[in-house]
Amino acid sequence: MNTLICPHLQPVETLHTNPWFALRNRGGYYTIEESEAQGAILPIVERHWVVMVRVKRPLINDCPLELPAGGIARNLETPQQGMRRELEEETGIFIDNLARIEPLHALSIFPNRHPCRISLFQVDLTQEEFDNRKPPDDEIEEVVLLSRKQLTQMIQSGEIYVMLAVAVISRWLLEPI
Repeated sequence: MNTLICPHLQPVETLHTNPWFALRNRGGYYTIEESEAQGAILPIVERHWVVMVRVKRPLINDCPLELPAGGIARNLETPQQGMRRELEEETGIFIDNLARIEPLHALSIFPNRHPCRISLFQVDLTQEEFDNRKPPDDEIEEVVLLSRKQLTQMIQSGEIYVMLAVAVISRWLLEPI
């Protein structure tokens, strides 16, 4: 049990646990805590387009547009290694030089129930790397490349609605070109 997340919230009672997460009561505050640290990566092609994935999400009966993301295996990989693995699994793009995977400011996606921040990274890609990608894993329905204009329109219309993707892409859109 990870009592270091919120050490001042006592007592800690684990209500449910499985290989992916634990549900805990921390002094009257209910938390959802992943078994692995979580991260996401913003893949940018030629400084103007973002690579996104349509992920099969049976719980909501949809395939929303998301950024490549997932767990970082504790004690087995660094955050950059974990995001390189997720990028390759979900987009088919492999990055051999870990120094290209640059950290961004972390985000909290649900601070009243999720007491951890999501590690964020960015990688700059060439058009050739995107064009020569391998097939993604079975969880992915489609890998897409979207321009700044498309991203802005899709966020405004609600077509991109996963909050982590909206936040990370919005930060990028606000940066000067």
